[in-house]
Amino acid sequence: MDPSPTTAPATGAPPGTLSGTLGVGSIVFMVVAAAAPLTVIAGAVPLGIAQGDGAGFPATFVLCCAVLLLFAVGFCAMTRHVPNAGAFYTYIHKGLGRSTGLGSAFLALATYTAVQLAVYGYLGATLSGLVAQYGGPSLPWWLYALGALAMVSALGYRHIELSGKVLGVLLICEVGIVLVFDAVVNIRGGAHGLSTAFLQPAQVGSGSLGIGIMFAIASFLGFEATAVYRSEARRPERTVPRATYLALLLIGGFYTLSSWSLISAWGDGEAITQSNQDPGGMLITSVTRYLGEAGGDVVQILLVTSLFAALLSFHNVIARYTFSLGNAGALPASCGRSHVRHGSPHVASVVQSASAVVLLVLFALAGMDPVTQVFAWMAGTATLGVLVLMALTCLAVLVFFRRSTVDRRWWHTVIAPVLGLAGLLGALGLTVANFPTLIGGSDRLAAAIGLVLVAVFALGTGLSLTRRHLLVTLPA
Repeated sequence: MDPSPTTAPATGAPPGTLSGTLGVGSIVFMVVAAAAPLTVIAGAVPLGIAQGDGAGFPATFVLCCAVLLLFAVGFCAMTRHVPNAGAFYTYIHKGLGRSTGLGSAFLALATYTAVQLAVYGYLGATLSGLVAQYGGPSLPWWLYALGALAMVSALGYRHIELSGKVLGVLLICEVGIVLVFDAVVNIRGGAHGLSTAFLQPAQVGSGSLGIGIMFAIASFLGFEATAVYRSEARRPERTVPRATYLALLLIGGFYTLSSWSLISAWGDGEAITQSNQDPGGMLITSVTRYLGEAGGDVVQILLVTSLFAALLSFHNVIARYTFSLGNAGALPASCGRSHVRHGSPHVASVVQSASAVVLLVLFALAGMDPVTQVFAWMAGTATLGVLVLMALTCLAVLVFFRRSTVDRRWWHTVIAPVLGLAGLLGALGLTVANFPTLIGGSDRLAAAIGLVLVAVFALGTGLSLTRRHLLVTLPA
């Protein structure tokens, strides 16, 4: 039986702190896994081709990656001056004040909870269909989702490095199969030669570039979580910035290469037709054509593990947000306890798991479709929330360096953050304008989701105003 979690950890760290020696590679694995790269290629890319800018869609990933790299410049420059776990809200608190900081903390919790619920819905539906396809019982999606939740909870309770190892294996497998497909397509030359549409401005600007950008920016969701692992990183002042840049470049490069290969596999015109006719099965059909039936079967299985890896990554992120808020006094103090042996935010992890169970049960009782409703609504909510948080963080970076004299580098503290903020505001505007399309619902539903996010932010802000001690000192 474990000793009481409230005693000092065996590592020598005081209660209320996390322990770990995560390097750049481990953090990158967790962050890239959260992006669920195989799921993006299988799901978001066909939709981006069909509803966005067609065969020019790969260039949209390059554009979005450039904007996020500009964001990362100021984000990383400020990292050395924010010696706390908590990512967005610690930056916003330091730059824009504690009320805005706590409002953003509650918004971040809602945002990451939404994306995790979206993945639970998608995984449940995918696994249910896969089991039935291979002759197994036809069970409701939510049973599979709850089974995955139990596994995520067990891993999230333990030391972070166990999650890092699991995610590393799963990520290598899912990225590996897509890279094999990319290589075969490029060696064979595709259906009609390799596509050049993403190099042609007229093609990139065709269709609806705004919707293309919306799908592309949503595919990077989770990369900023590098800072969440600061307390568990080895030499965080160097590890976190390096992991942030590397994660962005790897994600952006992989998406660009793989979406280009997918288009080349069919040819520009046929790729658009196929993405409209069968967006959900486009990747599996493509892999089957180039790698055989075995390749298609492997992709279906790895799609499930990709979703599981994303679940585990976001569980860890949410648990660490909850842990930081518990230490800051915004949530019950028990949420800020760390486990004596694992050095993990075990109470926050359990709280996160319990809340996910409650919400999944409510979705199941309401009879919601796991893909068209749970996944679409929650993923759209998360995209909108993350863009707001990144824009606030960019603004916080500008204000922080404007007020202080700790860094006078114009590129890092002014130029790049201003350009990043402009790009993020543009993406946010496009997302708001096309939000009903993103969630696959009505204007009323889009307005309701927006109001929920505003209410969550207002709740955090109001809590800060009524409890003046909050966020004055945050745990390291």
